[in-house]
Amino acid sequence: MPRYYTQDHEWIEVDGASATVGITDYAQSQLGDITFVELPEAGAIVVKGEAPCVVDSVKAASDVYSPASGTVSESNAALADEPELVNTDPESGGWLFRLTLSDPSELTSLMDKAAYDAFVAGL
Repeated sequence: MPRYYTQDHEWIEVDGASATVGITDYAQSQLGDITFVELPEAGAIVVKGEAPCVVDSVKAASDVYSPASGTVSESNAALADEPELVNTDPESGGWLFRLTLSDPSELTSLMDKAAYDAFVAGL
């Protein structure tokens, strides 16, 4: 499954018309210990570049921007009891929400892993 990245340090993994969204390891390391995650509800319509999710950490509350538009199909219920999963496993078990893509062509503006790694290296 292809995975893409944003300059705001979100990732999106695509499987057909479905996608899973989370934040990168770099993002979680900048946030510090995550204490709470406010997730979108199933059925919510999200728009690329808007923030359907908020991650609270010991440092600050940070918006998570959707890398693509679509309808939320599921949020990661495990984060209600274990928000620290975003710290310990940000690019797998600490995923935030899943959505059904409304415009897959939006993905063309995102970075692949090599481009994202180069972007982070330049920060």
